Amino acid sequence: MIEIPSLRPETRYGTPPADQLLFNREYVIGYSYLFRQPRWALQLINPENQVANVDRKDTFRADMRIPDQFQSELDDFSGSGFDRGHLVPSADRRSTELKNSETFLLSNMAPQAPKFNRQIWRILEEKVRNLAKKYVEVYAISGPYFEVGKTIKVIGKKGGGQVVVPHGFFKSILAENVRGRTALWSFMMPNEGTSKKLKDFLVSTREIEMWTGLPLWDRLRDPKFERMKVRKKSTTWFDE
Repeated sequence: MIEIPSLRPETRYGTPPADQLLFNREYVIGYSYLFRQPRWALQLINPENQVANVDRKDTFRADMRIPDQFQSELDDFSGSGFDRGHLVPSADRRSTELKNSETFLLSNMAPQAPKFNRQIWRILEEKVRNLAKKYVEVYAISGPYFEVGKTIKVIGKKGGGQVVVPHGFFKSILAENVRGRTALWSFMMPNEGTSKKLKDFLVSTREIEMWTGLPLWDRLRDPKFERMKVRKKSTTWFDE
């Protein structure tokens, strides 16, 4: 049996469970049929893909690989008050038109509050791109989280509204240097505008796992890495 991490470089350190895996050019989506959006998006960030050879085209569209009854559609977001928020950013895939266009599949989108999507989330994405210039490889996994017992909002026109609005989002970043040493940073932030700094949203990777039920970076089984997952790593790279 051939394992998925043996086939795709971005899944080298683990692939969390999902209802459907969607393999794209240099990133993978774990899709949730229940929430009609990604449960997670996993990518290997390569500075070469950020070279602005093409302009952003905003080619938002449904992903026809997903069964029709579980798809999100453009009409689901229309007039909802929420952005079609990228999990794998468009700016991470600007080397070719095809790679950039693929980030606009709705399977890569989740409902995000405009002040969240266009401010703190965008800032975090930019900082991770800068981080990728300092390490041999940088992996990132992003996704929504939902708070049990808290009011659930839904948007969408199919079936009276079936796209669930996340209470917040997470991003875990695994960086590896030329010596094979790893660094790990994880963030959780509510799906709303904020005046706080990125450092205020640093959490342990284990906390994300507890909130989402997703095992992250589970192919790294060294005890030292397990200890990294339970610590909240403080750093200054996002303030530079």
